[in-house]
Amino acid sequence: MTASRQTCKPAAIGGRRLVQLALDFFSPDRPVESVSRDSALDLQQKKPIAQADKTFIAIENVALQQTPCLDSFVHPRASRQVVLDGRLVAYQIKRGKRRTIGFCVGSDGLAVSAPKWVALHEIDQAVQAKSSWILKKLADSRERHRQIESARIDWKEGASFHFLGQPVRVVLESGQGQVGLHTDTGSAEAVQMLRVKLPADASPEKIQHAVQAWLMQQARQLFTARLDFFAPQLGVQWHKLGLSNAVTRWGSASSSGAIRLNWRLMHFRLEVVDYVVVHELSHLRFMDHSPRFWATVQSVLPDHAALRQQLKKEPIPR
Repeated sequence: MTASRQTCKPAAIGGRRLVQLALDFFSPDRPVESVSRDSALDLQQKKPIAQADKTFIAIENVALQQTPCLDSFVHPRASRQVVLDGRLVAYQIKRGKRRTIGFCVGSDGLAVSAPKWVALHEIDQAVQAKSSWILKKLADSRERHRQIESARIDWKEGASFHFLGQPVRVVLESGQGQVGLHTDTGSAEAVQMLRVKLPADASPEKIQHAVQAWLMQQARQLFTARLDFFAPQLGVQWHKLGLSNAVTRWGSASSSGAIRLNWRLMHFRLEVVDYVVVHELSHLRFMDHSPRFWATVQSVLPDHAALRQQLKKEPIPR
């Protein structure tokens, strides 16, 4: 989903509305082929099949000249579009065995699920009625996508990433040896550098693999130390640590005492890492998110709510 800012024209009213209703009644839900921002706007700009008279045409032309540009949210498999509060929303329609119209906003945009017997204009009306919620979710999804892209690491010489909340720069050095973290004291500001034993022309994949292998090694050491530190305070025992690479989950715990933690937590401050460690250890006492569970977390981390919000807002560097 990307923003589109082009000169746009509003859908004609009157005769076009009647034609659209007729098409809705007789036509199946046929996807718009290769829907893009431009093609979606082109659909919005098409002249009506029938117009009342030349006076109507003149009025319409004046209106078109004064219409502001439309920001757009276009689903790649869109088959329908509406204008919500000045924004063009092209959405996917899914027909199925259901009794009501449902809405889902994902990374692709808006998808509407509807019973087979519901007419298209009724779906449009339902989308209009839900416009505030839809626009908020679409905007949130777009912002989340922007944050994810901004956090994406460009794996090359001089690449920058965060290690325990502090910026680190990748330095490639030919030769044998281990990847190691050093501080450049020769600059005006002390900069942490991760010296990676790879040639200057190493591929992004090799650089990424070397750095992430080092991060996972550091994660296992730090997680073990923090689990050992907090477990006695919570009155629990853990028995096994596994590293996770999950996309949407930071950790998990089983009643057997096995703990899994996402190694990408190493990008965040130690306080944030501690929150996830305490969260999973607390599950060894209460395997739910009941008030008793949160009271257990708070007993050792009084500011856990703020740390949790920080973790939810920040995208995972990749």
